Amino acid sequence: MQTLIIVSHPTLADSNAQRFLWESLPADGVTWHHLESVYPDGRINREAEQQQMFQYDRIIFQFPFYWYSSPALLKQWQDVVLTEGFAYGSGGRLSGKEFGLVLALGVHEREYQAGGREGFTLSELTRPYQAMAAKCGMTYMPTFAISKFDYLNDSKKKALLIAYQQYLTKENDASLKTAENWFRSQLQSLGKAGLSEADQQLVEHLIAVLEDNREHLDDLAWTLAQMEGNQLG
Repeated sequence: MQTLIIVSHPTLADSNAQRFLWESLPADGVTWHHLESVYPDGRINREAEQQQMFQYDRIIFQFPFYWYSSPALLKQWQDVVLTEGFAYGSGGRLSGKEFGLVLALGVHEREYQAGGREGFTLSELTRPYQAMAAKCGMTYMPTFAISKFDYLNDSKKKALLIAYQQYLTKENDASLKTAENWFRSQLQSLGKAGLSEADQQLVEHLIAVLEDNREHLDDLAWTLAQMEGNQLG
């Protein structure tokens, strides 16, 4: 899985949330592409951007949710890069790729609902991105929302780090088995990172625990299937 994060934020250096996300990036398989840094003059290189997108399986737009939309440069990027014959239409090259949004919110996500302060859900407000993905033949992923980052405690930030890494690299599948496989791959990567003998033993123990739990779950699934079969019989 190769993931391209297209970040748009006009004052990135002042954003604690974006700095945290950048520091949380996995070591491999993910590219951070900050538009305002690459194009400070706003002159977007269409050919370079299109060529870059060919290399990735998953495309993420990451930005602060300004007035229910993105910063201006990301909209300009869409206008310049997502052309007919490349993004959609005959010869479209984005079909089959995955697309997702990482949104930094200034209010709690629960405010995005009927009766909440914002009045509409995030799904309703991000319809243009859903339509864009559909037109390009891309698979739309659930939106990853980060609410009021500066108010998160350390425990919630640790949970956010794991969830963000999963959003970038885990298969687009909410099943428990897929989550277990992701954690196993992360542990196996740690096991190759030159750890101390004690840490290496801890990693091997955690992998064994995951595998043991998977065997118990598989046995339970088999038992349930047998019970359902007997009921139908």
